[in-house]
Amino acid sequence: MKVIDVYEQYFSAEGEYNGIERKGVKVELIATSEEGNIRYEAQAVYFPHRDEEDYGITYDAVANEVLYDAKGRRSKKKEEAYLKDFCEVIDRISAPLNCKVLWEKPLREERRG
Repeated sequence: MKVIDVYEQYFSAEGEYNGIERKGVKVELIATSEEGNIRYEAQAVYFPHRDEEDYGITYDAVANEVLYDAKGRRSKKKEEAYLKDFCEVIDRISAPLNCKVLWEKPLREERRG
């Protein structure tokens, strides 16, 4: 199995989950290929981010959605299409957690794989 972080970025966030205030979020578009299949997944992981150095991920406030899972291989064209609507997908899947990404406040530069 090969897992690739197609896109990853940290942003400021707001919300509370499990009684803990969440001030940071790591968002990712993940591609997983295995035995001729490809899966794309959008994921948001909210964490406390108590200060500028705190990037400790708690993994209890996680929102994810499989965008595609079928025979095939990695496609740059599909990845760009998923990234076009990425913010809307993350906002939608984060709503049940009562957490929100502050898209205008990135904590780090984006990384692409």
